[in-house]
Amino acid sequence: MGVSGLGPLGLRALHQERDERMTTEAMATPTGAVGRLARVAPGLSALLGYRRADLPHDLIAGLSVAAVALPVGVAYAQLAGFSPVVGLYVSILPLVAYALFGTSRQLIVGPDAATCALVAAAVAPLAAGDEALYLSLSITLAALAGLFCIGASFLRLGALADFLSKPILIGFLNGISLHILAGQLGKLFGFPVEAHGILPKLVEIVSQIGQTHWPTLAVGAGTFAVLALSARLLPRLPAALVALVVAGLVVALLGLDSRGVAVVGAVPAGLPELKLPHFSLDLLDDLAGAAAGLALVSFSSMMLTARSFAAKNRYEIDVDREFAALGAANLAASLSQGFAISGADSRTAMADASGGRTQITGLVAAATIAIVLLFLTEPLRYVPIAALGAVLIMASFSLLDIRTLAELYRLDRREFALSLLATVGVIWVGAIQAILVAVILAVLRFVQVTSRPRIEILGKAEGLSGFHSVARHPGATTEPGLMMFRFNAPLVFFNAPYFKQQALAAIAAAGPDLRWFALDAMPLTQVDVTGYDALKSLSQTLRERGAELVVAGRQTETAEWRSAKGLSDSPIAARHFPTLRRTLHAYRELRAAADHSATGPDVEQVPGSADEREESRTSFDTDEH
Repeated sequence: MGVSGLGPLGLRALHQERDERMTTEAMATPTGAVGRLARVAPGLSALLGYRRADLPHDLIAGLSVAAVALPVGVAYAQLAGFSPVVGLYVSILPLVAYALFGTSRQLIVGPDAATCALVAAAVAPLAAGDEALYLSLSITLAALAGLFCIGASFLRLGALADFLSKPILIGFLNGISLHILAGQLGKLFGFPVEAHGILPKLVEIVSQIGQTHWPTLAVGAGTFAVLALSARLLPRLPAALVALVVAGLVVALLGLDSRGVAVVGAVPAGLPELKLPHFSLDLLDDLAGAAAGLALVSFSSMMLTARSFAAKNRYEIDVDREFAALGAANLAASLSQGFAISGADSRTAMADASGGRTQITGLVAAATIAIVLLFLTEPLRYVPIAALGAVLIMASFSLLDIRTLAELYRLDRREFALSLLATVGVIWVGAIQAILVAVILAVLRFVQVTSRPRIEILGKAEGLSGFHSVARHPGATTEPGLMMFRFNAPLVFFNAPYFKQQALAAIAAAGPDLRWFALDAMPLTQVDVTGYDALKSLSQTLRERGAELVVAGRQTETAEWRSAKGLSDSPIAARHFPTLRRTLHAYRELRAAADHSATGPDVEQVPGSADEREESRTSFDTDEH
């Protein structure tokens, strides 16, 4: 059948298959010296195999990203406490660095609201009002964060992206959202706010409300109106860009800057001068701690964005290489005389919605911003500070995730409480210290989940195959004298006492008729020395009661572990079966033999055919659970 006979759906599928095949071929790692370089810089493979057919899409997407990045960069520089031009500096080289080292085709890096808030919170107390020191510390903070990210990549710590669980990260970002909101209200009302912390700032704002500068408030309110109308009437244009252009025109035409409305002022054209930061080495320890926390939070936040767009576009990303890419981007930001950056969800969404297909989108955006920085900075002088505050407040609302919080409340009250605690941490102790709060909450959550796992007594449920918890299936039946016990976690030092306590409680509840205590070993993915001692103690207790510890599952793995540890002659359990089903079958055979002949030999082997006995010695059989 010819192509013309495929129909619209068939043609679409054919084109999609062709695009995926060609993209896969383009992404193939080259050989030789270029191949070795491509393994270090994964984006290089895509650039070397770039297809001309993608260029129109990437050009449009890159221009669209730049249109969003320009106003956002200016606004976020204000949030981080810098001249607006610094926000443009860190929107160029980091994009180039990520295009070379990143593995996501859509992700755009740059100034990020949460990261900028963390930078300001870390550096402001150390700089004590010294602008030159503030910039030097911020440059160093970005470099240290980049080095931490690259070091974490070499250690393959990309799994740290999952360390801050989604509820904790959502709660932390909700707190950052409130932090940004409180910090921008003074700009809207036209008076300075000196207090630190969310609650003190709100108290100061309320106390100074009578000093409101009404023209400034009018500009801020008008910016909110333009943001709302632009999103509705001009959905294809970046709302922040439209709002800042309109606000700048109003200020220039009405001369509002001469009436007390604060504006950005002159923005120097050209690229930044490269120079080394200068500060006291006594501050290095404080910066290093803040940089480590900043690296963890910015990477975790970035991976939420990168993974969501990778899933949408059906490709995989390498979390360890993403760690290195973020590190390279932050080093590039430091070289740009700027501040730390992260993944930018709004600009990434713009790249994807505009049809961006490859990392070229980021390079086009970087080139566009560089052109603006070189030749088109003059119009920025009229942008009012109140308008930037309004843009940042809208950005803070995008960080505030009430929907997910409500979903957590419905699904798991404990996760909901953890999320609220993370938010309270930002409000109570500040953004930087709250990173430690978030990490502590994550550790406590991990310990709580793994140290107190679910304990199950298993039985047969009518109509269901395998073995199931008798607590969840009231009609499930157990074999008299046999207890099947499941501990749903690795057996290690911090949960071994709990395992022993629960096992002894189950043994006591079984009464004097218990003969076999069958431990399901399949969930025991790891057993350390403390766990091994708990099993030995349990085995001894059972022998003293006239019962026996029997193990089901992980037969070969257990034998290899005992052999490696020199424990071949001292098994914990004399009977070890490949599955729970075999365990039940062996127990019934043993009882049947005992009932027929009280003097008959014990059944010391797995009953069944020779093939079954061989399987019991060699297989990792996974029983139906």
